[in-house]
Amino acid sequence: MEFLDKLGIKENNFGSSTGSEWFKTTSEGELKISSPVDGKYIASVYQASEKDYEQIIAKAKEAFLYWRKVPAPKRGEIVRQIGLKLREFKPELGRLVSYEMGKSLQEGLGEVQEMIDICDIAVGQSRQLYGFTMASERPNHRMYDQYLPLGIVGIITSFNFPVAVFAWNAMIAAVCGDVCLWKPSSKVPLSAIAVQNIISDVIKENNLPEGIFSLVIGRGATIGEKLLNNSNIPLISLTGSTEVGKHAGEVIAKRFGKAILELGGNNGIILTENADLKLALPALVFGAVGTCGQRCTTTRRLIIHDSIYEKLKESLVKAYQGLKIGDPLDEKNHVGPLIDKKAVEMFVSALEKVKKEGGKVIFGGEVLVGKGYESGCYVRPAIVEAENHYTIVQEETFAPILYLIKYSGDVTNAIKLHNGVVQGLSSSIFTNNMREAEQFLSAEGSDCGIANVNIGTSGAEIGGAFGGEKQTGGGRESGSDAWKAYMRRQTNTINFGNDLPLAQGIKFEI
Repeated sequence: MEFLDKLGIKENNFGSSTGSEWFKTTSEGELKISSPVDGKYIASVYQASEKDYEQIIAKAKEAFLYWRKVPAPKRGEIVRQIGLKLREFKPELGRLVSYEMGKSLQEGLGEVQEMIDICDIAVGQSRQLYGFTMASERPNHRMYDQYLPLGIVGIITSFNFPVAVFAWNAMIAAVCGDVCLWKPSSKVPLSAIAVQNIISDVIKENNLPEGIFSLVIGRGATIGEKLLNNSNIPLISLTGSTEVGKHAGEVIAKRFGKAILELGGNNGIILTENADLKLALPALVFGAVGTCGQRCTTTRRLIIHDSIYEKLKESLVKAYQGLKIGDPLDEKNHVGPLIDKKAVEMFVSALEKVKKEGGKVIFGGEVLVGKGYESGCYVRPAIVEAENHYTIVQEETFAPILYLIKYSGDVTNAIKLHNGVVQGLSSSIFTNNMREAEQFLSAEGSDCGIANVNIGTSGAEIGGAFGGEKQTGGGRESGSDAWKAYMRRQTNTINFGNDLPLAQGIKFEI
C-alpha cells in the first residue's frame, strides 16, 4: 500500500528506537498485525528486549541533561517543526490509523489533526511556562514559584487512539523540558512506528541527540512493568482500563512517582423534558457509535425524562436503522469494526448479561457476517432498555451498546442516576432550561471531569484539560494548565537585604 511506503512501514519492522536510531532485536517475538477492516495482514513488528529498554533509558537520561538546558522557546521550535511534518503526512497517517485500528477515515484524519493542534498549543505554551510572585512577610525578600523540567516521561497509550494521546502528552512534555518514552498498544504498533519515523526526520534535521523521543514496543508483563517500577521515570501517563490503572497507580505510588491516569468512562447524557431533541439526536448517535463505541468518552447511558422517553426511543431506533456499517475508509459508512474478535465476544457477552438482569435489546446486537464483514469484527450497534443499577450497566463495555434509562420528576433525580457509577469522565445534559443547565454544572451536579450542555460526551477540544474523576483516574492531559503536571514546582525566596529575619517572627541569635 502506497501510504505504508510513504510512512516508512516495511514488511518487518523493529520495535524500539531512541529517535532515529532503531535497535535490531528479533529474538523477543514478532507481532503480526492484521486490519480489523478486512482481516488482511499488514506488517509485523519485532518486540523490544529488556536490554533494548535499558539502553533506551540510558539514552533518555543522557538526553534529558541536554534538553532541560535548551531554552523553552527553542524547544517549542522543534515541536513546531514536528507539527509541520505531521501536516505533510496527515493523509497517509490518518489512513494508517483508520486501517490499523478500524475507526472511520474522518476520525483517523481528525486524530492526526489533534496531533497538529497540540503542537500548535505547545509552541505557544513554550513561552508561557509561568510562575507566580508572592509578597514576603520578611523585609527585603522576594518570594516566587517556578516550574522546572521533570525528567523522563513514560507514555503508555491504548489502541483506540493510536497516535493522538501520545501527542497530547509528548508535545507538552517536550516544551516543558522533558524527554519522552512511548509504549504504545501492541494492537496498533504500526501507527506508532510511523509517528516515530516522522519525528526522527526532525531529530536528524536539527542534529538533536538520541533519546528525546523514544519508542518501545514490547510485552506489558516485562517492558510495561519495568516502566512502572523505574524510579528514573518520575512521571507516567497511562491510558487504559480502570483495572490496569489501579495496578499502575499502586506500583507508581510505592516508589513516590507521579501518574496521570486516564481510565474507564461510563458516560451519561441527561435529556430533560426541556431538551431540544432535534439538536440532541446527532450528538447521541455519534457519541454512542463513533469509533464503534471504543472511545473513553463514548456515550453509554441516556437518562431520559419519562415525558419524552417514547418519542426519543422511536427517533433513536429510526436513526440506528439508517446507520451504514462497513469499511471505515469508505466515507459513506458511519460505523467500522471493533478492534478484534475478543472485543466482539465482550460485546455479545455484555448483551447476554443485560438481558439476564432484565434489560431489553430493542435494536441491534448482531455480529455481522458475509461480504464486507470477513474480518469477523463487525457488529450492529445495540440500543438497550435498562436500569442504572444493573451490574453490567455499572461497568464500561468498550463496544457500541447504548443503555436507555428512564427518570421522572426534576433534574435532581436525573443527576443522582447520572452520578451513580464509579467512573467520572465525560457527561452532558440537553436542556433549554437555564436552571437545569446551571444545576448540572454546579457542585451538586455532574461529578465528571468533563461536563457539557447541549453537546455530546465525545469530541472534547484539546484546548481544555482532558481527564476525569473517581475511577477514571483524576489525571489531566492536553490544554488549559495541564502542562504543570509535566514539571516540578519550586518555591524560591531571595534575601536582598543585610539582615536575616526569620518567618513567623522567630528570634534566633548566636
